[in-house]
Amino acid sequence: MKPFLNEDFLLQTDTARRLYHDFAAAMPIIDYHCHLPPYEIALDINFGNITQVWLNGDHYKWRAMRANGVDESYITGGQSDREKFRQWAATVPYTLRNPLYHWTHLELQRYFGIQSRLMPTTADDIYDDCTGKLQSPQYSVRNLITKMNVEVICTTDDPIDNLEYHKKLKADNFGTKVLPAFRPDKAMNSDNIPALNSYINQLEKAADVAINDYYSFLGALKKRHTYFAGNGCCVSDHGIDQMYAEDYTEKEVAEIFGKIRSSQPITVMESVKFKSAMLYQFAIWDYEKGWVQQYHIGALRNNSTRGLRQSGPDTGRDSIGDFHQGRSLSKFLDRLDSEDKLAKTILYNLNPADNELMATMAGNFQDGTVAGKIQWGSAWWFLDQKDGMTKQINTLSNMGLLSRLVGMLTDSRSFLSFPRHEYFRRILCNLFADDIVNGELPNDIEWTGKIIQDICYFNAKSYFDFEQK
Repeated sequence: MKPFLNEDFLLQTDTARRLYHDFAAAMPIIDYHCHLPPYEIALDINFGNITQVWLNGDHYKWRAMRANGVDESYITGGQSDREKFRQWAATVPYTLRNPLYHWTHLELQRYFGIQSRLMPTTADDIYDDCTGKLQSPQYSVRNLITKMNVEVICTTDDPIDNLEYHKKLKADNFGTKVLPAFRPDKAMNSDNIPALNSYINQLEKAADVAINDYYSFLGALKKRHTYFAGNGCCVSDHGIDQMYAEDYTEKEVAEIFGKIRSSQPITVMESVKFKSAMLYQFAIWDYEKGWVQQYHIGALRNNSTRGLRQSGPDTGRDSIGDFHQGRSLSKFLDRLDSEDKLAKTILYNLNPADNELMATMAGNFQDGTVAGKIQWGSAWWFLDQKDGMTKQINTLSNMGLLSRLVGMLTDSRSFLSFPRHEYFRRILCNLFADDIVNGELPNDIEWTGKIIQDICYFNAKSYFDFEQK
């Protein structure tokens, strides 16, 4: 019986162990999509306790706690941080075979050197140990990042953000590049006209532009897009339920925008046309600036109305959606490709039923100008676990070039999530090793190791324009 979570965790053969330890383990991390708050990095804060850095904002853990019968007051409510941690510790033993069990103990080991399992009998000792360490300068946010060998972080930022903390980080010459990513979802939220109008009012102030019509609205957004580019941004990101690619005319969209600004109701089709126009326009600007555009597609959000009222969005009440993706995604990409304005693009799907669709869709629009120009991104959200990663890797291997994948990302709000890169790398090495051991791949460790290093680090390093930022 193998010890739990030892140095050869997930590595089932000598070949897997060699591939991981000799080639993958030491590769720096490029985390090109996450939700880490840049102000906490800029101010180099120390968290007050383990709950604050580990449980606050982690909707993965919150979902598990609710499923385990934990009252909301211990999740997003007003109970003390120690009591919240105790409830999480009481939940962890019931997460066996859930990725949270692996992540929890990987993070306790990698950051705090804790080998014991988290459970009610160890909760207070682990809380005190971690909390004590978090008070020391060695456990400030920047040092947590440095400890994990992180070379680049791309945060997720709204167009109205002034990026003051990114500027501070650049001025401080922090060893890890922390760059903004342009996330304009609120600018196309035509499903909620009051919220969209409120956002447009904020955009006016941020861009210092009077927004009187659709064209001045685009002008304000483009001004912010250019502002982001001037502050190191070379990546955009969109979190959408499905791709929007309905036919429209500019006149139609201008009229729809007029209705929005006068708070008139719009039809479902008008909303779709507005979103289609906005996605296209953002893609054109990304192409003009040489950015990488990312599309996270397929989440069905805020399913529980009661939960939304109780604790707000992004608190663990989202799920996989069953949207039809293929035709509109093809139409969107084809329009840009036909105009020779298709930027480097990464597609992420949340529904595993779309795996083969995404892998083959990416292949439709490779044009020979850049290796892996159109990427089917790593397993995301509900799929970024052992089974989901394995399926994504295997599907891409069969239908594209795994060797050109730009690797893993955390998509996380926690500074303790970087071991997810290690988790991915171990799974990757084990899969390659299985094929070597089975005689399905040649026993060329040096070449296979080179491919693994590319996937873990070098592909992303060459794909993104981070060098000059």
